[in-house]
Amino acid sequence: MSGTSENNEWRRSYQKPLPVKKEYSGSGKYDICPSFIIQGNKIFEGYESLAGEISRYKTIVVDGYVGVYFNDFKNRIDALLKSKSYSVEWTDVSSFLKRPDDILSLKRPFLGGDDPLFVTRCTLNLKDYFDTAALKNITLRQDSDINIIIGTGSYLTGLEGLLVYIDLPKNEIQYRARAGTICNFGDSRPANPGEMYKCFYFIDWVILNRHKQKILPSIGIFVDGQRPEIPTWITGNDLRTSLSLISSNPFRARPWFEPGPWGGTWIKDNIPRLSKDVDNYAWSFELISPENGLILESSKILLEISFDCLMYHSAEAVLGDCFSRFHYEFPIRFDFLDTFNGGNLSLQCHPRPEYIKTHFDEDLTQEETYYILDSRDNSSVYLGFQQDIDPSDFKASLEKSRDQKIPFDAEKFVQAIPSGKHDLFLIPYGTIHGSGKNNLVLEISTTPYIFTFKMYDWLRNDLNGRPRTLNIERAMENLFFDRKGNYVYEKLVSRPILKDEGPGWQLYNLPTHETHLHNIMRYHFHGTINIETRNKCLVMNLAEGTTIDIITKSGIRQSFSYAETFIVPAAAGSIKIINKSVSEAILVYAFVKN
Repeated sequence: MSGTSENNEWRRSYQKPLPVKKEYSGSGKYDICPSFIIQGNKIFEGYESLAGEISRYKTIVVDGYVGVYFNDFKNRIDALLKSKSYSVEWTDVSSFLKRPDDILSLKRPFLGGDDPLFVTRCTLNLKDYFDTAALKNITLRQDSDINIIIGTGSYLTGLEGLLVYIDLPKNEIQYRARAGTICNFGDSRPANPGEMYKCFYFIDWVILNRHKQKILPSIGIFVDGQRPEIPTWITGNDLRTSLSLISSNPFRARPWFEPGPWGGTWIKDNIPRLSKDVDNYAWSFELISPENGLILESSKILLEISFDCLMYHSAEAVLGDCFSRFHYEFPIRFDFLDTFNGGNLSLQCHPRPEYIKTHFDEDLTQEETYYILDSRDNSSVYLGFQQDIDPSDFKASLEKSRDQKIPFDAEKFVQAIPSGKHDLFLIPYGTIHGSGKNNLVLEISTTPYIFTFKMYDWLRNDLNGRPRTLNIERAMENLFFDRKGNYVYEKLVSRPILKDEGPGWQLYNLPTHETHLHNIMRYHFHGTINIETRNKCLVMNLAEGTTIDIITKSGIRQSFSYAETFIVPAAAGSIKIINKSVSEAILVYAFVKN
């Protein structure tokens, strides 16, 4: 299914599409569309400019990601080329896909049967979906001025010509899936959004990311396809030059925001330019590298690329000393959980390393910390068990609550620890936890983000009115019941240690758990500080203050505002940070342990 941009609702989201031109939030205010500026008019907008560039070539190969409206793209480009009297022959590679039943047979081992959430990461390649012999035998029309091969996988034809790649941000893919205007790759019709996301995450994105990595060095034109009416584009050479520049300077990923059944009002009240026509925002995905994008800006025109493009091109410069371990996977995640005037998160845990590898073929497990950026009204965090925990009684009570739809006495089994601004709670894998209401949590965690085993969710429905899925059995296979009583206060509540200080600044170590992948540090400062990366990638958040300026050794100066998350690549080497606030700035940052 190609979809069409002329649907009345071609995407379903409260978040507006990325504008074509930069809209500034104002000094000191959180920017929901952060951009990295590229000098020299490198980004272009619209189909006319793109058709003009394409018309210079005899053969064009148009490849792209799942969810792209290829038919719409074809119709618009075709009309423009023919208006200039070009004869154009189009070949759609979707006609060379294997039969739907054959594709389903290929995918079935990775679909997880009846499990609504979890399956195993796909090992297929894009060519497995095609009749490769037919794909390799496409004949070009020599009597046409222009031959255009179009569709996901067009590169596999092996034809020589201008390679155009149309990308689509992962959040926009999900918005289109919710609207029913796209389907999973190789399918002929959309499924329900939950099933589609499972297939995207474990199959489509895995296959198409491998394909993107392979062809990135060969791309001649890169198109941002998220605005069907007005694409923006950049040449492949300028894209790769831009990626090299980003890899040695601080940058932000583009955040995106979602409501949830427990969501709060902090994000809605404090982050400008977000839609107010929503009951709450539960999440801000500040830095979840498999789904975030990066925005390039040139002459105020914006173009979004997927975060993985940066990693495929410049991973070693970004990651530094941990590149040999993680290669093209970014290992750290930052996101906000907003429960201000909302509800408690579910009681949950995350899998042990051997479990996530055995069941989901993930090399890195999901382990977290909760940094409390803000709180109010006697807030708390559920963390660890009570000293007298009885695992059998605990499980039986959970199952009774689930089966009879009756409340579960959470605090009989789980500790509720008071939380305040700038507290840090440690959540190693296998630890029962969940934020209470009235917190703005900055999760500082490893990158995996969907492997959450919920045990109790306060008898809530999801936003579609359906009961939220619980995973009591999986949770019981992963919980550590010895994380209880005083252990929780001694080992899972971080106590800052003054590491260094100077005129107008202090540096604190916020110790993490012995199993945690990352360290967390915190600067308090009034004037200027200098930070050496020491060949480490640093992920930072301005946790207090209004604005800081960062100057790199190359002389590039950028500003970051309160609550914004940004990355300082290892290759940046050293940065100077200037507090532009009237009051003290507090800067929290994380990096991979040695």
